[in-house]
Amino acid sequence: MNQSLIDHCNAPGLIPVEDAIDSMLAAITPVTDILVLPVTEALGYVLADAVLSQINVPPAANSAMDGYALAVASIVDGNELQVIGSSFAGAPFNAKVDAGQCVRIMTGGIIPVGTDAIVMQENTESSNDVLRIINKPRRGENIRLSGEDIQAGQLLLAAGHKISAVDIGLLCSIGVTEVRVFRKLKVALFSTGNELQQPGIPLELGEIYDSNRPALHAMLNKIGIEVLDLGVIEDRRENIASAFEKGALGCDAVITSGGVSVGEADFTKEVLQELGQIAFWKIAMKPGKPFAFGHLPGSYFFGLPGNPVSALVTFYQLVIPALSKLSGQNPQPVKRLTAIADERLRKRPGRADFQRGIYKIKDDGKLYVTAAGKQGSGVLTSIANANCFIVLEQQRGDVASGENVKIELFADFFK
Repeated sequence: MNQSLIDHCNAPGLIPVEDAIDSMLAAITPVTDILVLPVTEALGYVLADAVLSQINVPPAANSAMDGYALAVASIVDGNELQVIGSSFAGAPFNAKVDAGQCVRIMTGGIIPVGTDAIVMQENTESSNDVLRIINKPRRGENIRLSGEDIQAGQLLLAAGHKISAVDIGLLCSIGVTEVRVFRKLKVALFSTGNELQQPGIPLELGEIYDSNRPALHAMLNKIGIEVLDLGVIEDRRENIASAFEKGALGCDAVITSGGVSVGEADFTKEVLQELGQIAFWKIAMKPGKPFAFGHLPGSYFFGLPGNPVSALVTFYQLVIPALSKLSGQNPQPVKRLTAIADERLRKRPGRADFQRGIYKIKDDGKLYVTAAGKQGSGVLTSIANANCFIVLEQQRGDVASGENVKIELFADFFK
């Protein structure tokens, strides 16, 4: 394990969120196993190699609309030209166009030799192969040049890029049929706690339903990770040890929910110290102060808090960046916007606060944000009803209505 990580985790006090992320990223080695896949099957995979275009897109100058190809200089008194042929997409006009002549052309048709503009069909009148120009075009008008979209030799997608649906279209547009990609990650997941029960089973006094694991399972699936779901593990040393051993075998990481807070982690701590290396963190973060990261044989370990909001927030803010690097992706900076607090926001200095918020654009065109109800770490509806995080800096105190704050949009991740 990275020595700075060990020292940092043993330091007294709370670790800033940014330092925790940097320490994890420094300690993680990305996967190296490579697959060769058809482009049409590569959605969600991470490119192992950069992709450079071998061709221009479009490969030849072509028409941006239906009309007539002509040389602007050949339009003389009366603005009449002789129509001598047609150019369609996939069926070009192969002769030269001389002065006083033009060619009927459809969208995507190759620009004939001797022409330098396309006049829109709506700006013409035609009769018996004679075309009259109503509005004279400019040179180059309505022509898409060769390489206007992509040029030969251009870097199209960098190594470490996660392939999207649009990327598949781009790759096909330059004729790529196969790509080299890193294999997808496999993660073991389980919850700990004698109080946890499965939905559908009546609750006894003191029991609650396990909501963290199903939500985390769904979010892992959403980012393209295979999940080994080990269920709910009792707070017994042998059960926890067995779950860690099973999860570490053949998985890139093990994620747990619960058992990392003070007074709850005795068995987990003993097992992890026996099986691997672990640094228990106290993050300067709300919600989600208790968080653990370390190594198991052949895999990494992420221990999330048991409170539902804390589990999801730490997964989103801490685990996703780590899994992104592990998958071979290039680290991406967090995108944050500035919004105006539309109400007072309570905050004590000492921890970065990721409050759940609702943003909207008002009639003045400015971005405003309010808290999405109660902000307790057990109030899961605060995420369900929100569309962003309100990110309040570690040393910041209460926010007055009208002050600027930073927000992170949920986009589609939690929805």
